[in-house]
Amino acid sequence: MQSGLLSGVRVLEFGQIAAGPFTGSLLADLGADVVKVENPAGGDGMRGWPPLTATEGGEVYSENFASLNRNKRSITVDLKNPADVGRLRDLAAKADILVENFRAGTLKRLGLGFEDLKALNPRLVYCSITGYGQSGPYARKGAFDVTVQAMSGLMSVTGEEGRPPVKCGVPVGDFCAGLYAAYTITAALMRARETGEGAFIDCSMLGSLIGIAALQTSEYFGTGQGGRRLASAHPRNAPYQAFKAADDYFVIAAGNNALWGQVAEAVGLPELVEDPRFVTQAERARNQEELASILEEKFAERTAAEWLVEMDLRGVPSAPINDYADILSDPQVEAMGLVRDLQLPNGAQTRTTAFPIQISGYDFEIRRAPPQLGADTEAVFHEWLSDPAPPAASRQLVEAQDDVE
Repeated sequence: MQSGLLSGVRVLEFGQIAAGPFTGSLLADLGADVVKVENPAGGDGMRGWPPLTATEGGEVYSENFASLNRNKRSITVDLKNPADVGRLRDLAAKADILVENFRAGTLKRLGLGFEDLKALNPRLVYCSITGYGQSGPYARKGAFDVTVQAMSGLMSVTGEEGRPPVKCGVPVGDFCAGLYAAYTITAALMRARETGEGAFIDCSMLGSLIGIAALQTSEYFGTGQGGRRLASAHPRNAPYQAFKAADDYFVIAAGNNALWGQVAEAVGLPELVEDPRFVTQAERARNQEELASILEEKFAERTAAEWLVEMDLRGVPSAPINDYADILSDPQVEAMGLVRDLQLPNGAQTRTTAFPIQISGYDFEIRRAPPQLGADTEAVFHEWLSDPAPPAASRQLVEAQDDVE
C-alpha cells in the first residue's frame, strides 16, 4: 500500500479552476495516475492566478494552480479538433475514472459524454461536477462559488444580523463538491471492480452545500424557521463564540453544563450557573446576548493569551483566531506534517499543504511537481495506449473470473 491506495488507477481530469482539480488532487494524492486534459491555448485558467512565483530567469508559475495540481500530469488536446477528440476517446477506453466540471452537456456535444464513452469502456466511472446538476431548470445556468453559496442558503446564516451578506472566506461550494465527488468516485470504483459496471456521477455544488447544511435544514423542517445570522455564535449553545479580551478576540466553546460551570468560575461569577437565564443549555442559547455582555465585561480585564491559558487549564475548548501565517507555523501543524516543501516546474522553491489525513501503512508524498502545460502529452498517450492491461477497475474482476475458471 506504500505506493498509494489508488496506485494503478487511471484518471482523466477535465478540470478547470477549483472543483474538478480539487477532486483530481484528492485522487492523485492517494496514488492515482491523474492526467489533466488542458487546451493548448493557456490551459486551466488557474494557471494565471497569483501569486505568480518567478525564478531569477523571470519564468513564473502560479502557486494557486500548484496547490491543486501536484502529483498530476498534463496533456494538451484541442477539443475542437476531431482527431484530438478521437485520441481522447482512445485514452478514455483505458481510463478507470473521468472527472469533468464543464457546464452541463459540454462534453456530450463533443462525443465525450458518459454514454459515448461507456460504449468503449463499460467500467468507466464518470463524474460530472456542475453548479446545479445535469437536469432541472438551472442545469444550464452558469455558476461560481459565491453564486452557489448565495443560492444554497448558506449566506443566509453567515455573517452578522443587520449587516450586508457575506460569503465564507474559503470557497466551500467548490471544495465541498470536490470532496463529495472524490468520495462517491471511490465508492463507484469499488463496485466497478466487483461487477465491471461503471457509473455516471452527477455531483452539483448546490447539492453539496445543501448536504453539509443538515443541521440548518433539519431546523427548518422541524420549526418552519430558516435560521439567522449569528456571527460566530451558535443557535443552540452558549457561551460558544468569539469574545473580545483586553487586546484581541478569542473563541471558547462551552458545549455542556460542566464546561459552562468552568467558564463561570474562571470569570469569578460562579453564581451565574444557578441564574434562571443560564441554568440550561437551551436557556443560555436563548439568552446568549445577555450572557455575552456579562462575560465580555470580565474578559476585558485580561489578555486573550491569558484567557486561553486559563481555559486550557480548565479543559474548556478554546482557540485564538489565527490567520494563515499563525496556523501554518503552529507546532501542532508541524507535528502533523501538514506543510511540505514543493519545487515548482520553473525551479522556484515554495511550500504546500499535505494530504491532511493519516492512513496506516501509507505516507503521503509529493511524487510529481505540478505540471507544465502539456508536458506529458506524448508520454501519456504512449503509456496508456501501448499498455495491453485493462483498467484497474476491471483487473480485480478479470482476476476473479480467472480464479473461478
